[in-house]
Amino acid sequence: MVSEIQKKGQRAKAASYMLNIKTTCEKNEALTKIAEQLLMDQHDIIAENAKDLVNGEQQGMSASTLDRIMLNEERIVAMVDAIHLLVSLKDPVGTVIERIDKDNGLHIEKRMVPLGVIGMIYEARPNVTVDAATLSLKTGNAVILRGSSSAKFSNSALVASIHRALAKTSLPTDAIQLIEDTSRETAKELFHLNKYLDVLIPRGGKALIDLVVREASVPVLETGAGNCHIYVDEMADYIKAEKICLNAKTQRPSVCNAAESLLIHPLWFKTNGTQLLSTLHKAGVTIIGDERVCEAFSGALLATEDDYATEFLDLIISVKLVENVYEAIEHIHHFGTNHSEAIITEDPLVAETFLNSVDAAAVYHNASTRFTDGFEFGYGAEIGISTQKLHARGPMGLPALTSTKYFIYGNGQIRE
Repeated sequence: MVSEIQKKGQRAKAASYMLNIKTTCEKNEALTKIAEQLLMDQHDIIAENAKDLVNGEQQGMSASTLDRIMLNEERIVAMVDAIHLLVSLKDPVGTVIERIDKDNGLHIEKRMVPLGVIGMIYEARPNVTVDAATLSLKTGNAVILRGSSSAKFSNSALVASIHRALAKTSLPTDAIQLIEDTSRETAKELFHLNKYLDVLIPRGGKALIDLVVREASVPVLETGAGNCHIYVDEMADYIKAEKICLNAKTQRPSVCNAAESLLIHPLWFKTNGTQLLSTLHKAGVTIIGDERVCEAFSGALLATEDDYATEFLDLIISVKLVENVYEAIEHIHHFGTNHSEAIITEDPLVAETFLNSVDAAAVYHNASTRFTDGFEFGYGAEIGISTQKLHARGPMGLPALTSTKYFIYGNGQIRE
């Protein structure tokens, strides 16, 4: 008996071949139809999303998890805006990135081509459903979506809306497949769907990502957890530091580019530290600090080694005093997740030392880590944020969903 996963894999593979002959104009028309349909269906989508939120509350999910699941008119409009930006972006498929003219008359071109069929396994966030579907279509890829049970009603409503839109276009509806069964068994089957999947992309917490990387036989494009740091140097400007730290921690604490740890130079801390921590505390942030931090700021709880390694995804931040930029770098290399790291300083040499030495996909000088995002980088949306180094790194937009292919043109040449 052929399983649901196998059937949808077959359909996605067949659809991927059909997508290979679609023009940029046809793909953009489909994306525009999807944007229009999502707006038309938004009240139904929000009603289905409410079911997920009620289930989540009954199951005792954290406020940060519920925030990741929640859809409202503002977030749906943001999805639609991202799709419109995606339409305006250059289609990378077909781009010639290398040309070689041989003495024997052969002409060789290396072009960007679709990956084929992408598998997405993700937790909570229903916006990933739309991001993955639209990015995949723009690059001529089919996609198999496997969200978590926590957002099953939302994901079903979104895919149904996308299918309604595609039915009005020349693109196959089978290009977007949703796995309805969210059991562990279907996830494991997806891990080994090598016959139909060209790449598997996990997007979620560290446990999910580690599981996929460890268990999958399908090639994995790894997105990473975000234990992001901000180092406040001796030469940091207080106004910048306060504004950046507040934004990076509190603007949306449930996402992977929010700051989780604050490293502060002792001399700067002596003058400004308690004021900064007091400001964060008043904004609802729980401070977990080392002994010197706890002595100076009575509202702080004593941190453990595990706290420094934790991606809180909540209004909690660990704070540690470090003697210089090198100790900050060493701490980040030990506890960081290669995602996004920031330094606040007015010393350009210290800033360059930090930016060049820290091993992360995105490094910042005097700016919030919250900018590590496909939309903010001008990609329209993102399929995820890669913390690995092969093929793609950082926010993954359209180019990350392509591979390369050699096209060789001859006139009867043979190899002697």
